[in-house]
Order: sequence, then C-alpha cells, then structure tokens
Amino acid sequence: MTQTVSSHSRATATGTLIALGIVYGDIGTSPLYTVRGVFAHRPVTEEVVLGTISCVLWTLTLLTTVKYVFIALKADNNGEGGILALFARLRRLPVRWLYVPAIVGAAALLADGIITPPISVSSAIEGLRMLKPDLDTVPIVVVILLALFAFQQFGTAIIGKFFGPVMLLFFSMLAVLGVVHLVQTPGILRALNPYYALHMVTQVPGAFWLLGSIFLCSTGAEALYADMGHVGRPNIYLSWTFVKFCLVLNYLGQGAWLLRHLGPELGEQNLFFLMIPPALLLPAIALCTLATIIASQALISGSFTLVVEALRLNFWPKVRISYPTELRGQSYVASLNWLLCAGCIGVVLYFRESGRMEAAFGLAVTITMLMTTLLLAYYLRQRRVSAWLRGLLIGTYVVVEGAYLVANLRKFPEGGWLSVALSLVILVVIVAWIQGQRIRRDLTEFVPVTDWLPLLQTLSNDTSVPKYATHLVYLTKSTDPGLIENGIIHSIFKKNPKRADVYYFVHVHTDDDPYTRTFHVEHVVPQELVRIDFRLGFRVDHAINYMFRQVVTDLVKNGEIDITSRYASLREQDIVGDFQFVLLNKTLPYEHLLRGWKRVALRLHGWLKWLGVSDQESFGLDNSTYTVENVPLQMPARPELQLVRV
Repeated sequence: MTQTVSSHSRATATGTLIALGIVYGDIGTSPLYTVRGVFAHRPVTEEVVLGTISCVLWTLTLLTTVKYVFIALKADNNGEGGILALFARLRRLPVRWLYVPAIVGAAALLADGIITPPISVSSAIEGLRMLKPDLDTVPIVVVILLALFAFQQFGTAIIGKFFGPVMLLFFSMLAVLGVVHLVQTPGILRALNPYYALHMVTQVPGAFWLLGSIFLCSTGAEALYADMGHVGRPNIYLSWTFVKFCLVLNYLGQGAWLLRHLGPELGEQNLFFLMIPPALLLPAIALCTLATIIASQALISGSFTLVVEALRLNFWPKVRISYPTELRGQSYVASLNWLLCAGCIGVVLYFRESGRMEAAFGLAVTITMLMTTLLLAYYLRQRRVSAWLRGLLIGTYVVVEGAYLVANLRKFPEGGWLSVALSLVILVVIVAWIQGQRIRRDLTEFVPVTDWLPLLQTLSNDTSVPKYATHLVYLTKSTDPGLIENGIIHSIFKKNPKRADVYYFVHVHTDDDPYTRTFHVEHVVPQELVRIDFRLGFRVDHAINYMFRQVVTDLVKNGEIDITSRYASLREQDIVGDFQFVLLNKTLPYEHLLRGWKRVALRLHGWLKWLGVSDQESFGLDNSTYTVENVPLQMPARPELQLVRV
C-alpha cells in the first residue's frame, strides 16, 4: 500500500479514496463507543451532554487537526510518518536520550494494537443485541478476529481495493445519521462553543473523570500520522476535511438524540445503534462490522510497519519478515501476527463486553501522544520556530494530554492496568535488546586492518594451506574502514586458517532516510581484499545476499574484480569461483564476571536472540553457502587461579 514519495506530492481522487480506507479506520469507528462510555453509568443531563459533545469536537480540533494534521504531518522523514520515523529524523541532533520517548511511545502504540481490534469489532457486533438481546457476541468476535489474523499472511492487496469505498459509505452513513437527528434538535449546535466543555470539566462534580471516555474520539490520531507514508500528506489533508466533517455531524447527532432522551443512564445500550431506525439496523450493523474490521486491519498493518522500523533501528530482536505482495511497504511479521492474535482474543475472553474494554483503552495511546509531543518540541526547535510559539504549542498539548492521562489513570484498576502491563512488557523487550547490543558493541575489540594486510596477502598465496574458498565474505560491524573486529582476525588466522583468493568485508549502515539504497566499494588490496559499505534506509529489507550479488556483478562489469575460479582446470572453462559467507557468533566466555544490570541485560538479549531468527535468515543467506563460527568477545580479565602443584 506504500507508494513512492514522489507519487504523493499532490492529492488525487484515487489517493484520497485509498486514504479513507487505510488511515481512518480507528478514528472513524470511535463514534461507536466514545459518547456511549460517558453515559453508560451516568444520568443523561443537558449540562453533561453539551459539555461532552463540546469536548469531543474540540479534542478532534486541537489534538487531531492542529497537532497531527497541521504540525506532525510536516515532521516527516522523507515522506514517512510515525513516532519512530520522527525519531529517525531527530537522532541527528546532539541529544542522546531522545530514543527514550521514541521507544516508550512505540511500546505503548504496540500495546494499543492489542486492544483496538477487540473493542472495535465487539462494539459493532454488539449492535445485534438490538435485534436479539440475549445474543452471546463473544464467539462471533473471536471468529472474526481469527479470520482477520489468519488472512494477514496473504497480504491485503486484493481486499485493500475495497477498503476505500467501504469507508466512504461508512462515513457517509455517519454524516446522514447525524444530520437526521441534528435537524430535529438544532440546540445541540451550542456545543460548538468551547465554553460548555470548560464548564463541564471544571464545574460539574466528577465530570473531569469523563475525559477518560471522551479521549477515545482521538485514539486514531497517532495511526493517522504513522500511515502518512502509505498515502502521502496531500491525500490526508483532503480526506481529513471530509472525515472530520462526517465525524462532527455524527457526534452532534448523538448529542441531539441525547437531548431528546434526558434521564437515566444508558447502561449497556449502545447509543449509536439507538439512533438508527429499526428497518435499517441490520445493514448498518453489517457496514459497521466491515468498518471495524478495516480499522483492525489498519492497526495490524501499522504494528507490522512499526516493528520493521524498530528492527532496522536496532530497537527490536531480529524476526522473520515476509512480503506477501509486491506493494512497497507491505510486510508480514508472523511472530508478531500471532502474538497480537493471542492478545486480542485474550482481551475478548477476559472483558467479554466492549463497554468493559473501554477501561483498558486509551491509556496507552495517551502515553504515545505525550511522547510524540516531546519529540515534536525538538522538531520545532530544529525548524527554528520561535521559543514563545514552541512554548505555547507544547505547553498547550502537555496540559491537554496530561489532563487526559490523569483521567485515564482512574481507569487503571478497572482494566487500564492491562494496557500499562502490555506496554511495560514490550518496553522491557526493546530496552533489553538495545542495552544488550550496546554492551556487546562496547565489549567488541577492533584492530587496524593495515596491521594484518601483509599476513593476509601471505596466507592468500600460501599453497601449503588448503584453500577454504575462492571468495570469502565476512559481515563486519565496524563503521571505520580502517578497523575490523578482532573476531574476524581470529577467524581468518587463528581458529582455522582460511585461505581465499579474494576476501570481502561487508558493512551495513541503517540510514535515517527510509528508502536509501546506496553502496560504496573500497579496494583495500586490489584483487585480494574488498570492503563494501551498504547504506540502507530503515524501511529497506536487508537482503544482503541479493544485494551483494548485484555489487559483485557491477564490479565484474567494470573490470574491477575477477570472479573466475582460480583453479586451472575450472578457469579454462570460465567457471565462476565459489563464494563462502562466514557469520560470527560472538560468545561471552566469562559472562559471570559482568556485574549488575549488564549481566541481566546480556542474558535477556541472548534469550531474545535465541527466540528470533538467525543471522543467515535475517540477511537473506538461506540459499547461500555459509559457515557459522563461535568467536570470543573481549571480556574483563579473568583473575588467575591460585593452583598448587602436587
């Protein structure tokens, strides 16, 4: 579903329709449960109705429209959006701790991906209780979710074409439904005045805590930002105008219906479906169900994209990624897919009702929004926005989102603990992987390549040593072409001398620009030692085997290297020599000598590495000839044992 950045430079009818289907599923289905949550256990009074609708409308304006559509969408990274893309843009700044809000926000957003599908689908299916009050909706919701997750492995290229028209019909239904009730009670238009929102929050006893439910109207704003790379900023600008218009009309219509039904609390009745004439209820439920499935699909695809970005930024353990279709940017992470599936079904079985799920919904997204606000402060500073304007904008959003966070924290014992627990588990995984990588990098010893060049040339021409391969390839983490890991030297000369005609040192650098694909070749020793540096964007698949072959083909074409076999009998037949990859598994022989958190972080890192895919799978070497070798990392000096000879 992702197109090239240039194809999104202007809004088109097709692009706008695609945006409707991809971007707004979460925020578009929020009318099914947002206002209902306010009055589920609170009497319907005019003061609270006007205040609630006013809060919803101004939240959509301040948070979604101003912060995300007007500000965040401009904070793109070569057309890509989302909290990790924003961090990738900002990590060029000399602020080392900026990764902290990025990983906290990413963890909370992944946790939200476990809660959004259950509440969206459940809120639609529960509309069937208007026709059959005693219907158990849990099995229906579980079957829909299972089918949705099972379908992910085939990609969404086919059904994706129907997302836009379905959501266009859905938003049109929201608008028509709102207008029907609005014309009956035009007094609800008073809610356009922010006075009623401020009055309710500050003057009505206990009304502040209603913000926890009201906030649900904007939970899809973060997904809107993350999906910018799929459809392009101009298409979001145009489509959001239509979407917000439909949402505003529907929320006003809900308020109008409530003003005509002042009195006791709604209980388990779904306000949205109460507004629909009985004759149209069944087709409306079917359309809402399709819309919630699309909303769930958007969250699942967004979770895949988030993990792929985290993986390229070294924020996530190596996992198997597949690309079910030719559409650029569409990925499938099987391990994450089934973890999300298990989590979603667990949420349905535990809470059973969408009304109860609301307690677990919203808290994680509030945390993500606050983290995005913090990063946007540095983005505005990077863009040289005046200090007073930065202070005004960031201060406003810290106050508004802080208020929503406090209100959502009240739901912690009722179910909010689940989103916090899920976020913390994901955050522990991210932190353990980052710290483990950092510790291993600090323990890795690098040596000058020039110190070993004479011996390398001597070994390459020493016929008394059996030839290991014609072309020998090592993957190095050294960013400095003049340095190489001591482990590679250990592998070539000390462990089992590896004679080859040509040695290659290959380094992969993950670039902040999402779709960078460049390489640089340095002939350290012509025809004997070649270093290849790849610069790949954080959304580019690191298929090193495939890319390496392309580079070698280019070198042969330019006459820079000869890959013909060096064996006389084979060379006469112009047969290409063999290529052998050597992957180094850096072991920790004296791990117990490490102290405190380093030891714990390394153990967690090792466990996560074991659960993930191997280096040969992650680098696309499954069909290549490769060897995996264990080499020691540099470790603290081991104290000498006081042995006594007897």
